[in-house]
Amino acid sequence: MEEVKEHEKAIVTRVPFITSFVRSQMSSAIATAMDFAAFVFLTEVLKVYYVAAAAISALVGAIISFFLGRNWAFSRKDGHLTTQAIKYIITSSTSLVLNTYGIFALTEYAGIQYIYSKIIISLLVGVFFNFFMYRYFVYK
Repeated sequence: MEEVKEHEKAIVTRVPFITSFVRSQMSSAIATAMDFAAFVFLTEVLKVYYVAAAAISALVGAIISFFLGRNWAFSRKDGHLTTQAIKYIITSSTSLVLNTYGIFALTEYAGIQYIYSKIIISLLVGVFFNFFMYRYFVYK
């Protein structure tokens, strides 16, 4: 009986879909701003190749996003940190590949300037991949 009550409690305390979506997008905006700032700094100041800079800056954004997601957007501090972190790494790694290849493809094959490629791909991956993976896999 105790286990059922604990399970019911987890369902009741879950952040509603729309609330988690809005919070997740706000968290993503913050993480993306930091990602973008790191990306521009790496490419423009340190002259790092834009593809490598995209990977490094995505890691910066991912770390920020994990803690904002866990502590605020999805409010799932009750989950095991290690399990969430592993699932987040899987999701973030996939996101990193999608972002990096997407930026490369738009820049090299579509002829779009790399900063615009970064904006376009970040928005697409963030809304259509990351949110659903976070809600239903990482912070379920």
